[in-house]
Amino acid sequence: MFSHVWTRLPCKVASGPVRRTLSLFSSPGPSNWSKAVSDAEKIVGYPTSFMSLRCLLSDEFSNVAMHVKKLVGTQHPLLNTARGFVYDSRNNFQMRGLVVLLLSKAAGPSHTSSDALAQDMVSGIYPSQRNLAEITELIHTAFLVHCGVVNLKEWTASDGLLKDMEFGNKMAVLSGDFLLANACTGLAQLNNTKVVELISSAIGDLVQGIYYENSNNTEENNLTTKVDTTAWEEQTFLSHGALLAKSCQAAMELAQHDKKSQRLAYKYGKHLSLGHKLNSDLQPFVKSNVGEQVSFSFSAAPVVFHRHIVGPERWQQIIIMCGLLSQQLLAAVKSEKGLSLAVNLCCYHGNRALEAIQAFPSSEARSALENIASAITKF
Repeated sequence: MFSHVWTRLPCKVASGPVRRTLSLFSSPGPSNWSKAVSDAEKIVGYPTSFMSLRCLLSDEFSNVAMHVKKLVGTQHPLLNTARGFVYDSRNNFQMRGLVVLLLSKAAGPSHTSSDALAQDMVSGIYPSQRNLAEITELIHTAFLVHCGVVNLKEWTASDGLLKDMEFGNKMAVLSGDFLLANACTGLAQLNNTKVVELISSAIGDLVQGIYYENSNNTEENNLTTKVDTTAWEEQTFLSHGALLAKSCQAAMELAQHDKKSQRLAYKYGKHLSLGHKLNSDLQPFVKSNVGEQVSFSFSAAPVVFHRHIVGPERWQQIIIMCGLLSQQLLAAVKSEKGLSLAVNLCCYHGNRALEAIQAFPSSEARSALENIASAITKF
């Protein structure tokens, strides 16, 4: 499946049809993604960091937040997740809702929609599409909270008191369930069975993808399991791409756009998500300097592709020589084709996202979507 990215792939910038080659270690600065998101938020009418504020400030969730304060002083990951709701410098938390709104505005009203429906539009976006964007963010946030559950078998005294960690786990489960319940209620209120089917299947994809990630990320599997790059891409789509792709398609359905527009919106969301994940996985490898201490995951794309290239036996030898998560191991991954393959694949998905959006009319919303897709190919 990855045969189309073994050679150097060009990356297309949004400002014109010229395609360029991405340097492995180009460093245009960290502002590319942040600027693209910040500019896009002005187009949709408000900062999407406040998209789910109505839910987060409800009386029920305020009570939950009060209980979460008890975790201060521990290392429970729910605290970091909660901080991310207030401020996230990488703009990762709210990206999904923003893209749904931009696509909704870029596509505009369909030829089959009634004049009465078009009159409900605000800044070129239907109220139901704004509700969908909020629902998408609530679902994503719910799963972020759920992922904060700590494996107490690996608990150490430095993490905090055991009773506090157990309490944190309970709060992570209950808080995530609360957000997911609110999202499902809002989903039902859209009164569109096709949209309910799409988003429900995306929730199922998320559960399946996270299950695969948790089962594959054990140390034993990292050392012995033969890695399949196709399986990595499929798993990554389930856990990182299905929600956005199907939400983009659902936004077109709510505006009564045809199947072609829905398919293109789905493709944009899919390829943008995969490109964004690859960009994130590549950061420790393209930003690190010689001798610099950098942490990285065994499930990061460059590592997965490296393991696939060298094979399980050679991979175990590398682990024995370098040690787990050492700088020598990072250097070994950087020296092989796994890194360039990940960069090429990031370019591929960025270009595919750009191609999908070209069918929509030229507008500031489409330009913002192009800028976002281009930003994922910059490091």
